[in-house]
Amino acid sequence: MQSTVGPASYIRQRDVIETIGQHAKKFGQKALIIGGKTALSTISEKMLRSLEENGIVSNTEWYGGESSWTEINRLIQLVESVGPQFLIAAGGGKALDTVKAVAYATNLPLIAVPTIAATCAAATQISIIYNDEGIFTEISRRSKAPDLVLVDTTIISHAPVRFLIAGIGDTLAKWFESRASSQKSVPTALVRTAVKIANELYLILLEFGKSAIESARNRQVTSALNDVIDAIILISGSVSGYGGDACRTAAAHAIYSGLTIFPEVHETYHGEIVAFGILSQLVLEGKEDSEIRELISFYRQIQLPTTLKDMGIVSLTEEQLQQFGSVAVEIEDMANMPFTVTPEMVIQAVIQADSLGTECK
Repeated sequence: MQSTVGPASYIRQRDVIETIGQHAKKFGQKALIIGGKTALSTISEKMLRSLEENGIVSNTEWYGGESSWTEINRLIQLVESVGPQFLIAAGGGKALDTVKAVAYATNLPLIAVPTIAATCAAATQISIIYNDEGIFTEISRRSKAPDLVLVDTTIISHAPVRFLIAGIGDTLAKWFESRASSQKSVPTALVRTAVKIANELYLILLEFGKSAIESARNRQVTSALNDVIDAIILISGSVSGYGGDACRTAAAHAIYSGLTIFPEVHETYHGEIVAFGILSQLVLEGKEDSEIRELISFYRQIQLPTTLKDMGIVSLTEEQLQQFGSVAVEIEDMANMPFTVTPEMVIQAVIQADSLGTECK
């Protein structure tokens, strides 16, 4: 048995980016910083100053906009040309996943600096890969868990609140998906622990989610915001870290991946689409409408999407629905469901979830 539960080290505090050089110097004196354009423009000045003060020479590069093999391979060549001793990844999930794949290929230490709390990408050993057009293609194990994660709560509290809301949506899925996927696995100590953690995450988000969002809207770092940030970035990642494929993802993420074939949803964040995927999964599992409506009520309070229209999909033809259903069942996440799922079942689940979401508006 081998397991990587999460990053080697995790530090969450105000203005920690101003001390990154002190933490980074143990990895070497030459860094390559790779990240999103917004992230780099937000943190570059303070980060570069701290690195320089600690004798670290650095270069900066945009990750390319998609977590695709095209960009990963380009960056691998850049690393080989520049010759850094370690990598720093800055930004959201796609930027972090891209650099995690680069770090794996080049066998370099990695510091992750998530500038939003929208996914658990900073704390996992997998990378979500898309094609150059933003359509999901695979979950890659050719990826490295960061050696250090630095979470600057000042930066995250100043990011658009919608990212935090999306992060709550993505993290809610840990409970619903692990509850389903663990049914077909051996209930080992690791799997049982992972499911318990996932359930606790669900309860934490119900309890502190609204307060954390309000804190972020006011740009205040509160205990509720700290708890939700840790839940989204670190604790969420530990569920798949402990449980592995038995507790990673299921129908909610498969439905998310299937929906990415439609350009209309490309302006909707990962966690927002996953949140709708949860509703669809609950329908797929035959859960009571009352349970689904209760979750929809929470979604409405924190502004997560409850309908296809909320994600920009106004109408779908029969051909598009069939294409979506066929894609969704082929996603490896769907194989984690404790029963066989057909395209028709997925289509009907999404239609019914959309109907329930519309009724509850």
